[in-house]
Amino acid sequence: MAKDEKSLSKGDKVTWSSHGQQVHGTVEGKITKETEAAGRTVKASKEEPQYKVKSDKTGKEAVHKPGALKK
Repeated sequence: MAKDEKSLSKGDKVTWSSHGQQVHGTVEGKITKETEAAGRTVKASKEEPQYKVKSDKTGKEAVHKPGALKK
C-alpha cells in the first residue's frame, strides 16, 4: 500500500493537477475493481486502487491514482 493511499478517505479535501492548473476537490470514494466512472473505464484493483474525486469549482467528477492526489 502506497503511503498516500492509506491516508485518503471519502470526504477528504484534496488537490490535483489538471491541464496545468491546481484543482481543489473532495474524495467521493475508492475504486478497487474495473468499473465505469467519470465517463471512462477505470482499470483499478485492490492492489492498485484509484479514487473518484469531485471538483469544488465545477462539480465535475474525475478519477485519479493515489499518487496524483495531495491532501
